[in-house]
Amino acid sequence: MIKFKTIRWKNFLSTGAKFTEVKFDRSTTTLIVGENGAGKSTILDALCFVLFNKPFRNINKPQLMNSINAKGLQVEVEFSIGPKEYKIVRGIKPGLFEIHLNGELLNQDAASRDYQKYLEDSVLKLNYKSFTQIVILGSASFTPFMQLPVGHRREIIEDILDIQIFTVMNSVLKEKQNEVKTKIIDIESQIELGKSKVKLQQSYIKTLEEDKQKKVDDVKNRINEINEEISQLTGLVQQESSAASTLEKSIEDASTKRTKRSEMVQLSKKLSQKIQTQQESIRFYAEHDVCPTCSQGLDDTFKTTAVHTHEHSIVEIENAIEVLSTQLTELEAEIDSIISIETAIAEHKEKIIELNTSIIGNQNYIKKLQEEMQSESSNTSNLEDEKTKLKTLAKEVVTLAEEKGKLTEDKHYHEIASILLRDTGIKTKIIKQYLPVINKLVNKYLTAMDFFCHFELDETFNETIKSRHRDDFSYASFSEGEKQRIDLALLFTWRTIAKMKNCASTNLLLLDEVFDSSLDANGTDYVMNLINTLGDETNVFVISHKGDLLFDKFRSVIKFEKIQNFSRIQGT
Repeated sequence: MIKFKTIRWKNFLSTGAKFTEVKFDRSTTTLIVGENGAGKSTILDALCFVLFNKPFRNINKPQLMNSINAKGLQVEVEFSIGPKEYKIVRGIKPGLFEIHLNGELLNQDAASRDYQKYLEDSVLKLNYKSFTQIVILGSASFTPFMQLPVGHRREIIEDILDIQIFTVMNSVLKEKQNEVKTKIIDIESQIELGKSKVKLQQSYIKTLEEDKQKKVDDVKNRINEINEEISQLTGLVQQESSAASTLEKSIEDASTKRTKRSEMVQLSKKLSQKIQTQQESIRFYAEHDVCPTCSQGLDDTFKTTAVHTHEHSIVEIENAIEVLSTQLTELEAEIDSIISIETAIAEHKEKIIELNTSIIGNQNYIKKLQEEMQSESSNTSNLEDEKTKLKTLAKEVVTLAEEKGKLTEDKHYHEIASILLRDTGIKTKIIKQYLPVINKLVNKYLTAMDFFCHFELDETFNETIKSRHRDDFSYASFSEGEKQRIDLALLFTWRTIAKMKNCASTNLLLLDEVFDSSLDANGTDYVMNLINTLGDETNVFVISHKGDLLFDKFRSVIKFEKIQNFSRIQGT
């Protein structure tokens, strides 16, 4: 049971920087009164904010901050669950969210959302919807149970009956089912792949066994082909050598002819020099009348004879040069032919080198093939290795098949568990057991409020309401006062069920303007009678405008007032 003890707040809505504090466990019944806007309902928003990070009324979180101080919003609530003492602190500017257990701050390493989940799931064991159905009945933004969608009705009843664990288990189970399904698909793929590998390995081993001799024969045939190719290449080498030899014989006098050409070139140069000498002598006689050596005069007859002699020598030398040039031209042609033959000889020799290289390469290849053939003939280890691989692959397939069998068995159990954990499974059976009790309690509280009808919820949480004359009604067809009595009856029912289950039981009950709207005087008395039957362990707070009419019905009264735009409890 959650026993709320104290709540305090500051800079919250119209409250100032000084804490406003309310003791929840001071009195069994407390009336909260005050003028409109004095801050009576602030306690509802403060309680929901500190526990669930959202106000009870439809107010945006930024608007919760006191607009005058604009900082330092803080709400604290203290409660106990058995021997454990809790204190929750939440604030804005600065942002604050703390859970204290027995005076020690709990670890805040987790994200804020996880911290909130811990508070709701592990401490309160109530979410916002369930809390507002069990603890608070308000006239502001509160949505009565009967106005909730069927899914939300189921969620609240599951919380109250403490069977939401089956929903969590179902979610976990779905994750496991998806995981197992994925694993089975993956293993099936691996099995098919393994089978394919086994078939390929078997085929490969068979090929190795069948083709062993064939491979040796193929190598022999290849060696014979290469030997034949070597023979052909050897023949080509002989042809090239013969051709080169024939050409070499045809130019055996090449050296002699090149020597002769050099001699003829030298002779041609000497003859050209002689011509220059004769021409210089002719120029001497033309330019001199006295001998520069003996200083004797040179007569014209002597000079003419000498010039004539030199000119005759030039003609003879030029004729000799012409004959020599003709011979040299013929010799140059012969040497050019020799050079062409020498080029052809070089090409033959290059071809011989290329052919010999191919022959050596083929001979080396034959050696390699012979080694492979010898190794293949004597080696059986490769075949044994492949057979070992085949055994390993087959064993892997068997292991995968066994794993698939286990997963298939898990899948079968998961399917059975899934049937049990569905809304139509265990939860429905539990709800069926409690539905008669729920309906009986609702009708009991309706009768206590002088509302005589038969109210019944079915397994899908849809209502059937019949009057004394067995006429069928729906919740929407009643007046606001009658609706409010149904809402109150359901509220008291949920609290009674929660107390029976001790999962969502609490000492606190907050009623906001329940007596101010649609209840007549008789209705008010009936509700007060119900409140007074709740016992000393329940602390009821009623927020009302009808303070003068209700003062004598409550053991204590809290009055809120507004001074200079700040709300406070009168007398503080």
